[in-house]
Amino acid sequence: MDVRNCRRCGKIFNYVAGPMICPACKEEFEQQFHVVKDFIRNNKEAGIADICEQCGVTENQIKQWIREERLVFGDDSPVGIDCEGCGATIKGGRYCEKCKLELSRGLMAATSQHENSGDDGAIGRKHGDSPKMRFLN
Repeated sequence: MDVRNCRRCGKIFNYVAGPMICPACKEEFEQQFHVVKDFIRNNKEAGIADICEQCGVTENQIKQWIREERLVFGDDSPVGIDCEGCGATIKGGRYCEKCKLELSRGLMAATSQHENSGDDGAIGRKHGDSPKMRFLN
């Protein structure tokens, strides 16, 4: 049992996973999210400052929902956040398409390099040793 204090209200709660906030604060965040989502649906031209003012939510919370892709805006929306890789304006997620492609290529290259090196994860094995079990006399 992992008991912690809520980062938001300070109450003690049984922590399971996710953000370290109590169930009551999680529920309040979900209600705020639905208010924001409904406001955006009815006011497609609203910017982040307008959303914050009308819904009583912080700019950081809105940006977090955008990075989590809970909120994704169309190309015609004035709302956008910076790509964590290059700083380009994006409408949802953490990275722009260019940075996603670069990250993907880097991972593919690292994976293929690992496979081509012949390293199967065995530590201290000499070339020519078979992977069979050995017994000491």
